[in-house]
Amino acid sequence: MSFGQFLSILRARWRVLLLVLGLTVATTVIVSLLLPRQYTASASVVVDNKPDPVSAVFYGGAASPVFIATQVDVIKSERVAMRVVRNLGLADNPQVRGQWLEDTQGEGTVEQWLVGLFQKQMDVTPSRESSVIAISYQAPDPRFAAALANGFAQAYLETSLELRVDPARQYSAFFDSRAKEAREALEQAQSRVSAFQKANDIIATDERLDVENARLSELSSQLVALQALASESASRQAQAQSAQGDRIQEVLNNPLLNQQKADITRAEARLQELNSRLGDNHPQVREARASLAELRSRLEADTRRVTGSVGVANTITRQRLAEVSASLDAQRAKVLRMKAVRDEGMVLVRDVENAQRAYDTVLQRFNQTSLESQTTQGSANILTQAVPPLEHSSPKLLLNTLLSVFLGALLAVGTALLLELMDRRVRSVDDVVEALGLPVLGIMPKPGGSRLGLGGKRLSVMQHRLLAPLSRTKEA
Repeated sequence: MSFGQFLSILRARWRVLLLVLGLTVATTVIVSLLLPRQYTASASVVVDNKPDPVSAVFYGGAASPVFIATQVDVIKSERVAMRVVRNLGLADNPQVRGQWLEDTQGEGTVEQWLVGLFQKQMDVTPSRESSVIAISYQAPDPRFAAALANGFAQAYLETSLELRVDPARQYSAFFDSRAKEAREALEQAQSRVSAFQKANDIIATDERLDVENARLSELSSQLVALQALASESASRQAQAQSAQGDRIQEVLNNPLLNQQKADITRAEARLQELNSRLGDNHPQVREARASLAELRSRLEADTRRVTGSVGVANTITRQRLAEVSASLDAQRAKVLRMKAVRDEGMVLVRDVENAQRAYDTVLQRFNQTSLESQTTQGSANILTQAVPPLEHSSPKLLLNTLLSVFLGALLAVGTALLLELMDRRVRSVDDVVEALGLPVLGIMPKPGGSRLGLGGKRLSVMQHRLLAPLSRTKEA
């Protein structure tokens, strides 16, 4: 179907078009006037996913779309609607209960029936680029609509606060019990440390161990010195017991032995002088020889006494070396025992430290959850309160009329086309060509019309070409 055919159909069916369009618009206007007026009241809340002002400073930023969508679902939830019913006391209203019995015949509960009605009449619209959520409610009474919109906003605030506080209370109770257990574990660890220190007479383990280590180092130094001294004493004793005992340092440096050696030297000189002068058998020579022998025997005795003192000193040095070595072994064993005790004590001390850290961590979480469970601020605040609207929101007469004109026009055109399909007629040259499949040779003018025209209308170029032979024939 060409556009010309479409226009010809509309011109032919103009009465049907006007009838359908008029009926549609009239019906819409009458229905809009007869429908009861509905009033829509709106309240708005602003949502903040970080209501703590301190955390908001460090972690600023707008709420995510997922968070906003979650809050919208919370507002639409049955829990919020049930809270509205309880807050407004609608379940106890005799009129409401009578209407519930009339609609449901007593099935279910009045709260569930009210929740279903409220959710149908409520609309929640989040802003596209902000954290503001609009809560709208539609009702025949403007004051009732405003009360329900404000009731849903307030119920949402209370529910969001409960959703934040209830888990915090549960966590607070959990961490409270854990804190008690951690405290008992800390007290037990401290008791074990105290019992261990008391059993091992430990006051300051590290200081006492430092003293014992210093003593061990001192004994080690003494042992090294005594070992060197014992080696030297053994060498001197061996020299003293040999044939060269009179050449040891103790003998050479002894003033008494040196004096005796000098006396022997003088006695030998006097004996030699007397022997050369008086002879061997002279009494003075014999007396000098006896005196010299006595001096020599005394020197030998004193020399043996001096060399014997070297052996005594060596024996004393060996005894002292044995004592220091035994003391060193005992001190080393003592230090090892103290280190073992210290290591065992450090294990107990670390247990106390771990128990203290665990207790501090649990106590910190308990204090945090306890504060959160006592908070009175949720994640949303009222931005605007709903007020009773002055004008009704539906039905909208002008909008409905415009829509009826548009829809009526479409319906009228459809009706005209449907009638045309049911009763197809020839209304133009194109219809003849389409129906017969033959070219049009000429067009007869309407009665009373102008010559070679259609009611005085201008012919097309094609019509002139088709009618030109016929015109020349008639003129001839």
